[in-house]
Amino acid sequence: MTTDMTKGPIIPQLTEFTIPLVLGNLFQLTYNAADSVIVGKFVGDDALAAVGSAGPIMNMVILFISGMCMGAGILMSTQYGAKKYEQLERQISTTMLGGLAFSAAIAVLLIVFSYPLLRLLQVPEDIIHSAVMYLRIVFVGLIFTFIYNFFSNTLRALGDSKVPLYFLIISAVLNVVLDLFFVVVVKWGVPGSALATMLSEALCCLFCLIYIRKKIPILCLGKKWKVFDGSILLRTFNYGITSALQQMCIQLGKICVQTVVNVQGVAFIAAFTAINRVDDFAMTPQQNIAHASTTFMAQNKGAGNIRRMKKGFLSSIILQVIYTTVIAIVVFVFSRQIMQLFVSDGSEEVITLGMSYLQLIAFMYFMPSATNIIQGFFRGLGDLKVTLISTILNMSARFLSAWIMIHILGGGFGCLAWANFVGWIAMLAFQVPMILARWRKEKDEQ
Repeated sequence: MTTDMTKGPIIPQLTEFTIPLVLGNLFQLTYNAADSVIVGKFVGDDALAAVGSAGPIMNMVILFISGMCMGAGILMSTQYGAKKYEQLERQISTTMLGGLAFSAAIAVLLIVFSYPLLRLLQVPEDIIHSAVMYLRIVFVGLIFTFIYNFFSNTLRALGDSKVPLYFLIISAVLNVVLDLFFVVVVKWGVPGSALATMLSEALCCLFCLIYIRKKIPILCLGKKWKVFDGSILLRTFNYGITSALQQMCIQLGKICVQTVVNVQGVAFIAAFTAINRVDDFAMTPQQNIAHASTTFMAQNKGAGNIRRMKKGFLSSIILQVIYTTVIAIVVFVFSRQIMQLFVSDGSEEVITLGMSYLQLIAFMYFMPSATNIIQGFFRGLGDLKVTLISTILNMSARFLSAWIMIHILGGGFGCLAWANFVGWIAMLAFQVPMILARWRKEKDEQ
């Protein structure tokens, strides 16, 4: 079920690879979205705010793990494109063993320091206890998060984006069912929602392992799973840490903005939680098109096919424009209905705050579509420093502008959309000259 992307029609390949990625990530997002919708509807605004306050720390850790796996995936794509299968096997086993040890260690630390981390974010005392319980339960299952992300990125590196989707569909449905059971039937509230998420990820991980053992021969390493190569781990770390830091910078920027939001009251926090979920759903397909481009670029880089890499980049731009046009219209037109998914009927203040953001951000989505595709290009080339620096610029500008507009100037909730806009401008100001210079360099080398 792997795919060689160094030959064949480009747009159909990218589309076929992207669609399972999009669907898979949308189902992945239902973990947090289901938590927010169900606790917001059946427990209340305080519970929604507690889940939202825990979200940035949880997401930062998960994105760090995902970033490390993504960095390893770039190496795997290049090795697969170059047909270096023995090196690929050593890469897979080393990444797996190193990642398991890291995930177990970081989970213990995070469980111990949940309270200090949330207090650092200025989470209100009336919701901090619920937020801590949510985090600790989720972190118990952190090792499952690593295993799934590892196999997902490995399969995608080999050109297979479909298998991870199948398991996510099953686990997402299980998550909703378990959420309803623990929150609505058993009435365990926020802890029940976290337990549903953790159990769903564990089942997703189990299904993935069983399938790979039976159906994916290239990943059935047998005794080779015990192979650990320190030099490969160091190289993987060098690649992965840059990608992971980029992912963490995104979440760190959100955490900084969360500190601005947290002092504005529960309604502000609840609305911010909801619009973050909407942004996640809206921008995930953009990121997936970029991830498909990364795999395409890395495989063709390994094969030395520079001309095909350029064609793949232009094809990715076409896909981004088509998708973003559709999602911008949907978010703008249905902003009220979208917000009503997250809150009870009496929470008009939260709905109004969310709408003020969504109707502004809808047509700004074209900017992250541009930044994402440039990020995908540089990741595929293995130039992860460009993606890291541009992300740091983006999140720094976003936080500073949000702090000035809301905390200093006393602006409203819609200022959060303008803060995003400023961040994307800063990102593009750095990225555009870099990619133009890279195009000229590649042209000179042909």
